[in-house]
Amino acid sequence: MKLLLARARSATALVAPSVPPMEVADAPVNGHCVLEKVAALPVSAWRYAWEPPHVRHLGPMAQDFKAAFGLGRTDKAIAVVDAFGVALVAIQALHRRIEELEQKLDRADTAV
Repeated sequence: MKLLLARARSATALVAPSVPPMEVADAPVNGHCVLEKVAALPVSAWRYAWEPPHVRHLGPMAQDFKAAFGLGRTDKAIAVVDAFGVALVAIQALHRRIEELEQKLDRADTAV
């Protein structure tokens, strides 16, 4: 399945199929490592060369994303499914950190 949108004005939905027969589990992911890479990832405002100067996008360059995470087929584009996956893993790692810190605070409050 291939989807190619060039200079699209709008889209109602972008679907990334993800069902067991289509996927092959590869390796577990260390969320804290992913979070550290996200924190170090250069992010900038940019626009495509064909867009007017007032249009801005925000995100990493594909080459930096590929170097940081090693995901996708190329360093010329970031696959939406990879961006979503990195974001979700980083959010989960942040959630775990917050829970750990809250537990530490609770223990400290109890000790006082």
